[in-house]
Order: sequence, then structure tokens, then C-alpha cells
Amino acid sequence: MLEAGMKAPAFTLPDKEGNLVSLSDFAGKRVVLYFYPKDNTPGCTRQACAFAAAYEEFKTLEAVVIGISRDSAASHQKFADKHGLPFILLSDPELTAIQAYGVWQEKKLYGKVSMGVVRTTFVIDGHGVIEKVMPKVKPDTNAEEVLSYLRG
Repeated sequence: MLEAGMKAPAFTLPDKEGNLVSLSDFAGKRVVLYFYPKDNTPGCTRQACAFAAAYEEFKTLEAVVIGISRDSAASHQKFADKHGLPFILLSDPELTAIQAYGVWQEKKLYGKVSMGVVRTTFVIDGHGVIEKVMPKVKPDTNAEEVLSYLRG
């Protein structure tokens, strides 16, 4: 697992319109990078809507919000349109960034073991260094925890 003080792994992934977005595009800005399991599921929707509700404050704090899941760009487009999500959603079906950030892990649900994305948030500074790692975050409180951290 990545830790604070480590260089954030570089990535280039398509957004909901299919445009390629790289971490390096945001040099000089703080990036709130959150990984989530799946578009339009209850927890992921609550988490995304909480980030959307707080989006103006993230902008005030000069932080870019990026969500990454395995879903397709088309799925992200529908998810963003349905819930009015103003931030960047990136598609990672090949698990490039998901594995680089160590969030593809064994999960247990109702006694069944499977591999999946563990909901994790990273705050990356303007130099591409991880400032904070928030593992196994709760969908309902994640956005507020990140804001609290960014406010200092």
C-alpha cells in the first residue's frame, strides 16, 4: 500500500467523454483521488453525491477531485448525468491505476471472497507526492473528512 511521502504513481486514463487525463495535468494543484467500486451502486452514489455537494468548497481550497473505478466511460457519463457530478471520473477497466495505487484487494462479502476495489482516497500535493492516504473510507463521511484535512 502506498503511504504519505511517496511519489504518487503516474496514470493516463479516459474520462467520461473519452478524453485522456493524466495525473501530471494537475501539476501545481492538490488532487483528491478517490477509488470506488462501481457506478450507480448505493454506497458509491452516496459518496459521489457528497463530493458533488462539497465541490465548490473543494474548488475554493484549490483541490481537483477525481474519481476512478473500473466502469466504462459511457457508464461514467450516465452516472455523472444522472447525479449531476461536476468532477472528473476516470475509467480504469484494465486496472492500471487501481493496481498501481494498491486498491485492488481481496474483499469478503457474505462469506464470499472476491477481488475488488477497496474504497480508498489519496490526497496528492502539487508536486505529485502523496500527502494523505485514507484507506477503507465510508461513503457517507469521506468527502467531509477530506475537506476537514484540506482545511488544516
